[in-house]
Amino acid sequence: MHLSHERPDYAWILRAADGHSARVNDRVLQRSFAIAPDRLLEDWAAPAAASALEPAHLQALLALEPELVVLGTGQRQVFPPAAAMAACLTRGVGLEVMDNAAAARTYNVLAGEGRRVVAALLLDAG
Repeated sequence: MHLSHERPDYAWILRAADGHSARVNDRVLQRSFAIAPDRLLEDWAAPAAASALEPAHLQALLALEPELVVLGTGQRQVFPPAAAMAACLTRGVGLEVMDNAAAARTYNVLAGEGRRVVAALLLDAG
């Protein structure tokens, strides 16, 4: 049997994530960030906790014109305030909230399908 290594046709791959760090391609990130198949926002201005997320924090993500935002909220799934969720939903953009490890897996599947997805991961630097 012949095996071949599949290479994705998108630039940014989220290889691993937990509540404190994530590996994007071969780089380890330790501050909250957002990723799309063609873009990495290392300087995403996000609060340390999902409970402090405001609509203004999502503007940089929505500017990428995703069909879906996958929000990783750290080691555990924590839903943001309703106003933050509404910032996506009122624009017809889906919002899925999960822990960072699940967000990384979901992002890779959706990006691999050619979907317009943005993953935003909250990382606890402590």
